[in-house]
Amino acid sequence: MIMPQDFSYNEPADVYSTDGKGARKRPVSYRRFATSAEAIRFAVEQLPQIMQRGTIMEIGEDRYEFADIRALYESNGYPLPRDSDGEEDETAARPDNGTAG
Repeated sequence: MIMPQDFSYNEPADVYSTDGKGARKRPVSYRRFATSAEAIRFAVEQLPQIMQRGTIMEIGEDRYEFADIRALYESNGYPLPRDSDGEEDETAARPDNGTAG
């Protein structure tokens, strides 16, 4: 794998995903992204977990499996905001509407 600090998040990328079991017999999902950063965000934040294990990202001639995609997402160089798992924090941060009681 390319080291995350050497990775260009601005290159166009293709994402292929399947449920990972018997891929030859299962349909494959394909999406094209203007930047690899957007492709990485899609793979990590939007694909169901069962699809992630069968996900490949292609950038030119380079291929990245999901473990590589995850490492790029978690890298300090990843340029997009990450989806926080703390949706509960958003509801806790809502202003009080004055109907306490």
